[in-house]
Amino acid sequence: MPSAVSTTQFRGYAIHDTKNWTSFKLIDFEPKPFEDYDIDIKIEYCGVCGSDVHTITGGWGKPALPIVPGHEIVGKAVRVGSMVSSIKVGDRVGVGAQICSCMNCAHCKNDDEQYCPKRIYTYNSRYHNAERTLSQGGYSTAVRAHEQFVFPIPDEMPLEEAAPMLCAGLTVYSPLVRNGAGKGKKVGIVGVGGLGHFAIQFAKALECDDVVVFSHSPKKRDDAMTLGATDVVFTCKDGFEEPLVGQLDLIICTANVSDSALLRGLMSTLKIHGRLIMVAMPDESLPSLMSTDLAMNGALLGGSLIGSKKEALSMLDLAVRKGVKPWIDVVPMKDCGKAVRAVKDGKIRYRRVLKMDIE
Repeated sequence: MPSAVSTTQFRGYAIHDTKNWTSFKLIDFEPKPFEDYDIDIKIEYCGVCGSDVHTITGGWGKPALPIVPGHEIVGKAVRVGSMVSSIKVGDRVGVGAQICSCMNCAHCKNDDEQYCPKRIYTYNSRYHNAERTLSQGGYSTAVRAHEQFVFPIPDEMPLEEAAPMLCAGLTVYSPLVRNGAGKGKKVGIVGVGGLGHFAIQFAKALECDDVVVFSHSPKKRDDAMTLGATDVVFTCKDGFEEPLVGQLDLIICTANVSDSALLRGLMSTLKIHGRLIMVAMPDESLPSLMSTDLAMNGALLGGSLIGSKKEALSMLDLAVRKGVKPWIDVVPMKDCGKAVRAVKDGKIRYRRVLKMDIE
């Protein structure tokens, strides 16, 4: 049987105008109707993601307004549906960038639910129900999600540290494991930021032989080495790629690749049939490449979308066992406008987490 009806109010900090994207106002909102596999979570913390900025500024297209962003959500389950088997009321849980899918397609049945054509993102996504309910995110008091997209948080992990793992961490963990990162592999990480600082740690935790960090900023060297890099290469230097040509098995790119020369240089460091996986999703298009840039070493250029629940659970387990921790600072949720501005301006080292303060 489902738990008693939750008395939790759904209220959050919303943007009403993409031109005033740091101006948040509290709104009440209605979640989609509660169903048998749903879980209501009373939010305690929510991470601030670059995706939030791309959405509220209109960089990825006009959002449905008003919109409450946030998809690195942690808190406690306060209501569970009658068919929920993995979560009970009172459990410490989290939600990432997705809260529902069709659960019937081949993707959903093969641990690829993040690629479901009918996926519902945690915010700015319309449910396929009669009401066409708009999903609202985690800068709020509560979120309603399907059991498949609710992750139990290990007791050993502080909730505020778990929050950014559920998007930033999973976004890099999934392509690492799916593309063979581990013993005997040499992996490159482009960028030392919210995503990159996780990618370095997870590549090390997966016991890759070498973790080479590419950064445009010499100021990031010490941080990269502390996080687990074996070498740091500065892409601001001409010919940065030359000492590494043909040496890397895999590159995870977490930064905006701004020009063709940079992307060509990165591709040249791959072994034959090596892979460069883009996880950064800037507003701008990728730079152009010649087909010969891929042909000379048979390199593959691909992408990746968040990760599955199976991967999320294994990621959290690995993080506990290997001591992977985000570099965060925690601020009151009312300061979300300042937080998204800081992310936009690149002034975060390396993740900001909002603490619930809505009464």
